[in-house]
Amino acid sequence: MGGDGLVPGSARLHLIDGLPLLRPDEQVFEAMIKGWRNQQLARNLSPGYVGDQERTIRAFTRHADAMPWQWTPQHVDEWSADLRAVHGCVRSTLRNYQGSVRQFCDFLTNPAYGWTDECLRHFGTHPVQVVYDWNAAAHADEAEGEPERRAFTRPELEAFFDHADEEVLRVRGKGRKGWLPAFRDAALFKVAYAYGLRRNETRMLDLTDFGRNPEGREFGEYGTLLVRYGKAKKGSPPKRRSVLTVWHWTPGTVEEWISEVRPGMRHSTSRALWPSERGPRIGLQRLDSRFAAYRDAVGLDPALEFHSLRRSYITHLIEDGHDPLFVQQQVGHDHASTTAIYTCVSSDFRTRSLRRVLDATIEAALRPGRTS
Repeated sequence: MGGDGLVPGSARLHLIDGLPLLRPDEQVFEAMIKGWRNQQLARNLSPGYVGDQERTIRAFTRHADAMPWQWTPQHVDEWSADLRAVHGCVRSTLRNYQGSVRQFCDFLTNPAYGWTDECLRHFGTHPVQVVYDWNAAAHADEAEGEPERRAFTRPELEAFFDHADEEVLRVRGKGRKGWLPAFRDAALFKVAYAYGLRRNETRMLDLTDFGRNPEGREFGEYGTLLVRYGKAKKGSPPKRRSVLTVWHWTPGTVEEWISEVRPGMRHSTSRALWPSERGPRIGLQRLDSRFAAYRDAVGLDPALEFHSLRRSYITHLIEDGHDPLFVQQQVGHDHASTTAIYTCVSSDFRTRSLRRVLDATIEAALRPGRTS
């Protein structure tokens, strides 16, 4: 609450009492949006998240063809049906959209903000909650990812990286400058896999994020990687974590990019590990488009996406016998159950694991001097 006794986002902060409104519907709605934005920013939510929330509310308002004080649960039902049947929204996206409308209605109907009285004064009616448990998508399962999303198999990953390397040779063989971005993309994908990174974590890496690991001297200057832009919780800054290098080929890949190739980039003076041709840092859209182009060129499953590199990292570490707690800490998961969801071990690995258990059981049963 501010020094004037008003809470962030209240009607009195955005509408002047006693003055007539020339366009009441439009002015009150815009004041509501502005007030809600201020309330969310006061909760320390990121501007990007707040912007997404606002776009959702405006989209729902256009679909309903009605203002918030005119909304009904039927508007939510029709909008949700359109999102699922026409636009093909997945379950989690639909639930997030409905959650935005629910939060906006909670804001408008909270007496502390005064929007109910303001709407009664101007329109003779007021906003109500229109999203309930009985007309909203339930969060029934912790793992709501689409079932086709998976990790690379090892042969698929090898084919993907081989194609990325061949693309560098192909472009350079034609005498074109595009081989520098092609080399960057190949190195970027390998680093994302080598440390189990998300898209934005990869994009936001800087040259200074690598360091030594006293227990892994063979990795030299690239024994650890500081991830500064990990996935954040609502209202919190990006979550940091330190990731240890585990594969011996990783330092050579990073060193070659930083020392030999990156200096030739146009924006090499940037601190970003992955500068683009047009700016100091590569964009997320470029990551997605280049990944899809390489995947399709090799003829791999369209279900594979950039995040599949992270799934592959987790899966391959588990298959190679690394401790599950170590893997959990490497990828920054709070709970082991989350890491388990990401693990897509192959049938061969499960067969070998079962065989080891059966062999150990038989050996124990046949061991001389056993007791009944």
